[in-house]
Order: sequence, then structure tokens, then C-alpha cells
Amino acid sequence: MADFGQRTDIRNTYLLEPKEENRFYPSKVKKKIESVIVSMVKDKEYNHKEAEKLAMEISNKIRDSCKDLDIPSYKILVQTVVGEIGGQGVRIASKSLWDDKNDNWASYTYSNHSLFCTGMVFGIYYE
Repeated sequence: MADFGQRTDIRNTYLLEPKEENRFYPSKVKKKIESVIVSMVKDKEYNHKEAEKLAMEISNKIRDSCKDLDIPSYKILVQTVVGEIGGQGVRIASKSLWDDKNDNWASYTYSNHSLFCTGMVFGIYYE
């Protein structure tokens, strides 16, 4: 029989909503998104061959920086879009079924003369 290490018992807390200090606050998350995006794309030129990789790197860094906020009982979902600025209009939308009282989201968009980058973070409460 395989040994998978010590067993951790996880028990339901029966909380139907998060404590006030443990909520997903969009203002705090937006600051994290902004700092990651600006640091990673500030002086970059759009390159379609690297855009997918860049979007994945940005998403991972945003997710990791949001973990520093220590928001328990929230599933953090990150979506990042990197595109070229060429005189076109772009609208990014998302649709989900969620709890209006406890679930929330934050986003930030950066653009320079060559590219735009939008990062969205969704905090979905679960217990």
C-alpha cells in the first residue's frame, strides 16, 4: 500500500459567508494586478509569437501575488488578454453564475503605443 504522507482532515466550518476581514476586496486586488502588468509590459512591443506566453506568465504572476493577500475560502481565477493596438476597438466580457453578496472581481487594463493588456481576477467564495 502506498504511503501518501500524513492525512490532513479538512472540516466544514458551516459558514455561509466570509468574515469581513477575509472578503475579496477588489481595490486590493486591482493594485496587485496593476503592479504585475505594468512591471511586465511597460516597455514591450507587441509580438504575436510571444503574446500567448506573455499572457500566461502575467496570469501566473497575478495569481501568485493575489495569494499574498491571504484571502481564505476564495477560489481565485485569473484571465489575461494581450493584444495589438491597431486602431480597432476591443471589448472583453465575462459571464458567470455567482453569489452577488460574496463573489467579486477586479480588473486593470494597461496600454502603450503597441499593445494592450487586460488582467481580470475573479474571487469565488466557497466553503
